[in-house]
Amino acid sequence: MSARSLADWLVRLEGLHPSEIDMGLERVRLVAERLGVLTPAPLVFTVTGTNGKGSTCAALEALLRRSGLRTGCYTSPHLVHYNERVRLDGQLADDASLCAAFAAIDELRGDISLTYFEFGTLAALWLFKRAELDAVVLEVGLGGRLDAVNVVDAHVAVVTSIGIDHQEYLGNTRASVATEKAGILRHERPVVSGERELPDTFVQAVERLGCQLVQRDRDFTVQVQPDGHWQLSGEGGVGAARSLLLPPVRLPRDNLAVAVHAFWAAGLDLPDAALGEALAAASATGRLESREIDWQGQRRRLVLDVGHNPHAAAFLAESLVQQGQRPRVAVFGLLADKDLPGVLAPLAGTFERWFVAPLPSPRSRSAHQLQQALDATGEQVQSCASIAAALESALSETSTDTEIVIFGSFFCVADAILWLS
Repeated sequence: MSARSLADWLVRLEGLHPSEIDMGLERVRLVAERLGVLTPAPLVFTVTGTNGKGSTCAALEALLRRSGLRTGCYTSPHLVHYNERVRLDGQLADDASLCAAFAAIDELRGDISLTYFEFGTLAALWLFKRAELDAVVLEVGLGGRLDAVNVVDAHVAVVTSIGIDHQEYLGNTRASVATEKAGILRHERPVVSGERELPDTFVQAVERLGCQLVQRDRDFTVQVQPDGHWQLSGEGGVGAARSLLLPPVRLPRDNLAVAVHAFWAAGLDLPDAALGEALAAASATGRLESREIDWQGQRRRLVLDVGHNPHAAAFLAESLVQQGQRPRVAVFGLLADKDLPGVLAPLAGTFERWFVAPLPSPRSRSAHQLQQALDATGEQVQSCASIAAALESALSETSTDTEIVIFGSFFCVADAILWLS
C-alpha cells in the first residue's frame, strides 16, 4: 500500500474523533508523553488572546531569528495550505515531514482518540523536537487552560487581548474568558499582557502563581507618530528603562510591542536598530495585510484582515482611521456563530459600500442575512454569490483610488487569496 499523501492524512484526521473540538488535556498529554515532546525546545513561548495572536507570533519569531536562534512557530488556522501552521527556522513544513509526524503519532497513540487540532499540535511538537531547535512559539487555538498547546510548560506566557468570543466554550463574560486564558500561566514565570484592563480573575491567577506580570499601559506604552514611526517605552530586558524609536511596520504595533516585551522577558535582547529591522520585516498573511494588484491596467490597493469578532472589528476601525481618510469599500463574510451586530457597530460609516457574500462553509451566514443587518443600520450594501464575485464587483464598480478592505473570517480572506492567486 502506498504511503498516504498530506491530503489523505487530513481527510483521515477529520474523521478520527467524534467531535471537532473536545476540550481537555488528558488524552493529548498521554500521547505527548509517549512521543517525548512535552519539552519541544529549551525556550518556549505560549501565546493566547482573543485577537492579535498571529501577528504577535510572527513578530516573536522574527526577533528570535534575528538573534541567531533556530526557531519553530505553530499557528492556526491556516488560510490556504495546511503547511502554513508549522514553520521550522522560517520555512513552512513540507508535506513529507508532516506526513511522517502524523504517522508517528498514529502509531503511538494506540486506542486514544485525538481531534484534528490535537493531532496537528502534536505533529508540530514532534517536528520541533526532532529539529533540535533553540526556541519555539506556540499559538493557542482556543482559550488556553484546556487547549492542546497547554500540555507544554512555557517559559514565557503571552496574552494579547481578552474579549468575548467562542462563548460556547469560554463563557459569556470577560471574567470567564480571562480564567481560561490564565490557564497558560506557570508558577513564577513571566507573563506579558497587551490587555490594558485585565479582569480580576486573571490578576488573581497572576498573584496566586507568583508570575512576573508585564502589562500594556502599566509597564510599557506605545505612541505613534504622524510619519508612521512609533515610540515603545518601558522596562527593557535588563530591568532598566528603555525607549525605542521604531520604523514603520506592517503588523499592528500593539502586538509588536507585546512581542518585544516577551522577547525581553525571556532574557533576550538586540541592539535598537536590529530590533527595529526585525519588527519592520515581520509579516503575517491576512493580518492587516496590504496588497497592490493590477486590475484592468490600473493599480488597486487591498487590505486583508481575518478579524471576525467585535474586538477585532474595533481594532480594524482604529487602524483604518490611523491610515488616513480615503474612499473605502468592504468585502465581507461572517460565520453564523459570530456576533454580527458587535462586528458591524465599530465600523459604522467606515465604508462607502459593503459587498457581502456567503462563505464556503456550512456555518456561514447567508448574503441575505448580512444584507438585512446592514440595511437596518443604514449602510449601502450589495449581495454577491461568493467572496470572489464580491471582490470582482468591488474592483469593477469603484474608482481606482478606492481601497478595498476584505475581512470578517479566515474563510473570507482565504477565498480572496485564492482568487488573487
